[in-house]
Amino acid sequence: MPEAAPQVVLAFDFGLKRIGLASGESLTGSAAPLAAVRNAGAPDWAAIDRHIAGLKPGQLVVGNPYNADGSPGPLSDAASRFARALGDRYGLPVARVDERWSSIDAAGRLKERRASGARRRRVRREDIDSAAAAVILERWFQGG
Repeated sequence: MPEAAPQVVLAFDFGLKRIGLASGESLTGSAAPLAAVRNAGAPDWAAIDRHIAGLKPGQLVVGNPYNADGSPGPLSDAASRFARALGDRYGLPVARVDERWSSIDAAGRLKERRASGARRRRVRREDIDSAAAAVILERWFQGG
C-alpha cells in the first residue's frame, strides 16, 4: 500500500525473456512505461542499476503471476526470486501485486492508442511488457 510521503516507485513485470519496467510518483498515482530490459538466463542488472541510479526510487513493486483461479502461476517462483534479489541488491522495500490480466489490459490500451493515432509505431512485445508494469504500478497505487 502506498505510504503518505511522496516517492518515486519503480515497477517490474517479470518474464523469462524480458522484464517490463514502469515508474511512477506516489503523490499523483501516475505510472509511465520505461524501456523493458532483457532477461536471458539472468536479469540485465546493469540496465536495472541505471534505472535505480537515475530515478532513485523509494519503493519497488513486482507483479505476482497468478493463474485465473488465484493459484500461483508457472512464473511465480522465478518472480519471487527476482523480487528477493531486487530487495537484497538495492536495499529497498519490494511490494508484490497481483498481475493477473495486466498484459491483456496493457495490450488493449496500446492498441487503442495506435487505432486513435496517438501511437504511430506498431505494438511490440517489449511495449506490452512495460505497459503491463505500468498497470501493475497503478494497481499498487490503488491499494491492490
